[in-house]
Amino acid sequence: MIELKNITKKYKNAVAVDNVSLKIEPKESVVFAGMSGSGKTTLLRLIAGFEAPDSGEIQIRGQCASKPHKIIVPPNRRGIGMIFQDLALWPHLSVLENLEFGLKARGLKKTERKQKIEIISDLIKLNGHLSRYPQSLSGGEKQRVALARTLVLEPDIMLMDEPLSNLDTVLKDEFQNLITSLVKRLKLVLLYVTHDRDEALAVADRIAVMSEGSLVQTGTANDLLENPKTDFVKKFMRKT
Repeated sequence: MIELKNITKKYKNAVAVDNVSLKIEPKESVVFAGMSGSGKTTLLRLIAGFEAPDSGEIQIRGQCASKPHKIIVPPNRRGIGMIFQDLALWPHLSVLENLEFGLKARGLKKTERKQKIEIISDLIKLNGHLSRYPQSLSGGEKQRVALARTLVLEPDIMLMDEPLSNLDTVLKDEFQNLITSLVKRLKLVLLYVTHDRDEALAVADRIAVMSEGSLVQTGTANDLLENPKTDFVKKFMRKT
């Protein structure tokens, strides 16, 4: 589904992503985990097509999407939905208008937009909130809107960059369960960035631990807990 081949990205003299290779299968949930500055978000931006690698190649569905210094397939043609840490909701638009925004850009008629929004709103329990504006919503409600706005466009790949960092523990648990159930139900590929070990354990089929731009080790939670290849992986996975 997605293959990263020897991906490197530099900013001036700093290496943000260093020779990363990884193959991600259809319907798989992979969490990029590690401390701040490890290259997780940069890697996600490269996969999304917001930036091009300095070396290496990104393939999506068997097609070259990016190669050195060139984006072959632009973000809007990658079949990817992305949720940012700040959620990026339009404050001057209602919840309904936020959900409609991408559908209008695609030229869908009102009846088609209504049908898609009704399905997603029911799935994510946003019914009754469509006329409200972001500033009147709680943190959890904003999170649901951001998730619905992405899913209504029917991507088959979902990218999430620290999406739950502003929620309390109770809401985090709730949304981890919601995300994992939706990903399985909709048969999505999920690529998820976090520095939180517990979050990674809750969401991932596989965890890709990153440090200083390098992919240190990839495996299931049990693989990493039982057979850590480095002290860093051992410390990260056993963090309390």
